[in-house]
Amino acid sequence: MFDRLDRFARTTYLFRCQWFAALALGICVLAVGCGGQKSSDAATIGPNSQPGATQGEASLFTIPRDQLAHLKLFSVGRVNWPVVVRTTGTVDWNNDRTTPAITQIGGPVSRIVAEPGQTVTEGQPLLYVSSPDITNAIATYKKARNREAFNQRIIDRNKDLLQHGVIAQKDFESAVADFNDAKTDVQNSLQALKIFGVTKQQIDVAEQQGVPISPELAVRSPISGLVVQKLVSPGLLLQAGSTVCFLISDISTVWVQGHIFDHDLPSVRVHDAVEETNPSIGTVFRGEVEYVGSALDPATRTTPVRIVTRNPGGVLKKDMFVDAVIHTRTKRNVLVVPVSAVLQDAENKPFVYVQVQPGQFAQRSITTGDQQDGRVEVLSGLKEGEQVVSEGSIFLQFANTYQ
Repeated sequence: MFDRLDRFARTTYLFRCQWFAALALGICVLAVGCGGQKSSDAATIGPNSQPGATQGEASLFTIPRDQLAHLKLFSVGRVNWPVVVRTTGTVDWNNDRTTPAITQIGGPVSRIVAEPGQTVTEGQPLLYVSSPDITNAIATYKKARNREAFNQRIIDRNKDLLQHGVIAQKDFESAVADFNDAKTDVQNSLQALKIFGVTKQQIDVAEQQGVPISPELAVRSPISGLVVQKLVSPGLLLQAGSTVCFLISDISTVWVQGHIFDHDLPSVRVHDAVEETNPSIGTVFRGEVEYVGSALDPATRTTPVRIVTRNPGGVLKKDMFVDAVIHTRTKRNVLVVPVSAVLQDAENKPFVYVQVQPGQFAQRSITTGDQQDGRVEVLSGLKEGEQVVSEGSIFLQFANTYQ
């Protein structure tokens, strides 16, 4: 009995082994059939190994005629591009249009009538100073006027006496000389008042009204512009000719202090056009190179460059950072392709699709440079005259990814 059971178990085991073997053979046949179908599809859009293909062209894509209409080709060529130099810069006031307001006399500040951020015009009072200097100058002027008037009366009297033969000619001439000296003293004292900022009109009005000239002197703005700094406070004792009270700047233009590296220096010249931007400001500011330094900055190993920039609305502030693009007048011959032809691989490296044969395309890595007017410079990876896909390259990239 046990022998019969043992023979039955062996027969059952052999049957199961044969069944699993047949199932595995069927799966293999199915896989081979599917693989043959995929290889047939790859003839339309997929890789085909080509003898002698370079490393960048190991995979070719054959595009059917009815799908070629979705692709647009561009013939790689050379163009003359102006050299563009990119740098950063710091905004500064235009020192050619920035000046300090310095007091002409010494004394304490009595009133301040201007504040930082205020727009002033040329000659507008900024503050007032009470000083004995102006009082002495006014007294000197009045004495000179009195002496002039006195000598004028002497001349009038001596002229009549001379006509009647009462005095000698030399006495009359001496009176005329004294009058001329008095007149010179009036002019000198009046000039001193003008230096202090007192006008002759103010003096005449004060004399007509019979009131003394105010000893309070106005420190006036030397130019029209913006008060960018206030350096005094009420009661501060000012030193004549040395104390800076305010700093006034015409901010319609500013300076941008940039830096140029050695390899860009030969391309940059005075009067080159510049475009400047700040990430926080949605405006493009325009200027031009005014000065290229004659010495290297030892700290940055760059050459300083000064850019005069138009500043509408006073948006650019001192010490603000900007990105500057200098459009030089130097040109160079470069190889270019459309920006739309350049894609990025998984490592974020640029590549293009090149038509190797009619209807067959290969992916090729390139090295890019500057970008202008919708085109990008190709430093390596392409040759002049080659055909690259400028429109529809995304279609090829999709096919390459899911091949």
